[in-house]
Amino acid sequence: MAEATIIDGRALAKTVKDSLATRVAALEAQGKQVRLDAVLVGGDQGAHLYAANQAKACRTVGIMYMLHELPEDASHQEVAGIIEDLNDDSGVTAIMVHMPLPAQIDTAAIQTRISVEKDVEGVNPANIGNIVFGRRSLVPCTALAVMEMIESTGVAIRGARAVCVGASTIVGKPVAVLLMQAEATVVSTNIHTKEHDELTKGADILVSAAGVPGLISADVVKKGAVVIDVGINRIVDADGKSKTVGDVDFDAVRSVAGYISPVPGGVGPMTVAMLLRNTVQASE
Repeated sequence: MAEATIIDGRALAKTVKDSLATRVAALEAQGKQVRLDAVLVGGDQGAHLYAANQAKACRTVGIMYMLHELPEDASHQEVAGIIEDLNDDSGVTAIMVHMPLPAQIDTAAIQTRISVEKDVEGVNPANIGNIVFGRRSLVPCTALAVMEMIESTGVAIRGARAVCVGASTIVGKPVAVLLMQAEATVVSTNIHTKEHDELTKGADILVSAAGVPGLISADVVKKGAVVIDVGINRIVDADGKSKTVGDVDFDAVRSVAGYISPVPGGVGPMTVAMLLRNTVQASE
């Protein structure tokens, strides 16, 4: 039996970045510097690693990256003040806030403060809401990454039955709406969904963003389906080593699906590429 074609997120991301470098150079020729300002509060190791990777990715396409670090005990007002300053600074073309924020800071309120035009992660409710009206830019980066990966397969989305496992605000719901915009028939599932396996078995396009390792097994996937794994889960294997896996049992599902994205090396690299693309679009 033929195995599914792997959707290589790293290769797709490189293609995106190559095109962005040209666009950044064109803006610079007009005297405009593309600049991404990121706010990081506290010492979360994952956020610091992501910030370092972001800085490196920005450099590869010519984007200036500025990191604003605040201590763990920073107040909500201090963080909000930095966001307002960045909103008002005409030299800043894009803004993002690293997650998680400490408990004393109202995350939703901070995200709402980010200028709609500079909100390159698409976390301001106004940008999330714009998806309903067909806007494709400055929407959540992971949702954009998922759509780009589905489209890269060449499989027809119009008329396809799509199932989104997980209904988070920044992934599951935006992906469902984007698939609706592409005229798929969409089902969004959650922990309370009845006959869940029957729904996934009927999906031509299956997107899992539940954060549950091994949730999607081969027996709940339709033969030939496009399977996009958004899950990022740290587990300890039989040898006692920690590793990153998705929601999908990759080795088993690959024998059933038509296309499948790996973890790592799938949605992750493409999410970074979409952040950079949103940054360039905001500047343009």
